[in-house]
Amino acid sequence: MKIGIIGAGNIGGNLTRRLTALGHDVSVANSRGPHTLTALAEETGSTPVTVEEAARGAEVVVVTIPLKAVPDLPSGLFDGAADGVVVIDTGNYYPRQRDGRIAGIEDEGLTESRWTERQIGHPVIKAFNGTYAQDILDRPLPAGDPGRMALPVAGDDEAAKRKVRELIDELGFDTVDAGGIDDSWRQQPDTPVYGLRAGTETVTKALAEASPERPADFRG
Repeated sequence: MKIGIIGAGNIGGNLTRRLTALGHDVSVANSRGPHTLTALAEETGSTPVTVEEAARGAEVVVVTIPLKAVPDLPSGLFDGAADGVVVIDTGNYYPRQRDGRIAGIEDEGLTESRWTERQIGHPVIKAFNGTYAQDILDRPLPAGDPGRMALPVAGDDEAAKRKVRELIDELGFDTVDAGGIDDSWRQQPDTPVYGLRAGTETVTKALAEASPERPADFRG
């Protein structure tokens, strides 16, 4: 499958490593330009590209950049993508640590991913936002293994969500359907499921125990 990854930090870099190892055709971009991705490309066989080129022909695009940088993504980013392209959003809102105050989230009560959808003009599937990047390399297990970790996945498009869940299964993790994008607050920072290393039953329970009240440390 042709996959574009926008953002080559910890999550983006390790997804590039795993997805190329699984045989996918991965293009990777960051804000600093393709010349800064030479080492990652040589290590993985991925193709370094500009952000404008990252979605070209892609069936799946992973957006894994700071939330404050989302509005700076180029307009028409997905115009050259494959029909029915699925966009995965890994973003979290850190107003005090990184992103500053975002009015749509604070004043309108939008989830991070709903706000991201509005910025990029395309539906997203929320996944990997509470996953430790190193776990992507270190903790995959075969399907059916009792120690297999489960990741929450939220989204409104059931077909797109299914495609993401199948990809995560290929990566070596189970998944739990976390509802629609308006429910994705259940997996935002400081909720019970955020950073949880557990199986499907425990992850499902953690999602149910989440509070919609955003903690003070995560309010602008």
